[in-house]
Amino acid sequence: MCGRFVVSDTTADLLPELIGELADRTEHVDEDTGVVGTGLVPSWNVAPTDEVFAVRQRHGQRELPRISWGFVPSWSKDFQKQRPKPINARIESVATSGMFKRAFATNRCIVPAQGYYEWVVREDGKEPHFVHEPGGALAMAGVVSAWPDPTKPEGDPDKWRLSLAIITRDAHVAPGEVHDRMPAFLTPDGYDDWLDGGLGADDLLALLDRESLTVAAGLEQYEVSRAVNSVKNDGPQLIERVA
Repeated sequence: MCGRFVVSDTTADLLPELIGELADRTEHVDEDTGVVGTGLVPSWNVAPTDEVFAVRQRHGQRELPRISWGFVPSWSKDFQKQRPKPINARIESVATSGMFKRAFATNRCIVPAQGYYEWVVREDGKEPHFVHEPGGALAMAGVVSAWPDPTKPEGDPDKWRLSLAIITRDAHVAPGEVHDRMPAFLTPDGYDDWLDGGLGADDLLALLDRESLTVAAGLEQYEVSRAVNSVKNDGPQLIERVA
């Protein structure tokens, strides 16, 4: 997974078992109109460092916060200057890596997406492809870090700054795969087990492996406009098929 994905205005509707009424409890302000809206903020070119919606579970309740895409461990000295900020965590090492193992054990999430982009390198440049599940949306597994801002007092709701990485795995199980890595996916049957704290590391990894195979079997991809290559471009035209 190279690091771009899509959240359209129908993504939440296509993942009712995951998001349900959570989307109705979120608010955002349209930058162009100033109108306050609810639900997921659409973007057809989500990029690293963007704030993204992710479902996680705290104190037995699901919530849908906006989280910075690019993992900053809790022990980092500075949130902004932390380098690198990994956007992906490999399934092969996420449970044991010093960077991710604590988050994997205690703070997992699901990132909703309409699909994601991968690139094929041609002689004349990078050719983007849109990978998606026709008629549905994707639930990508992730891990969350909560970084304590030392400039904020205890009890301040802004003291803890959230960041995440999306878990990836070998993509050769996907039909017509474009890249050698893809996100680890979940189906509705796996949401509860992934988000609550009931399973150990081995069972969680087995769950991701099993569920990813199920989702990957239904994925399709097609070439899209090279306008995707610039993060400045956005809009539903980006996922239109190139004739």
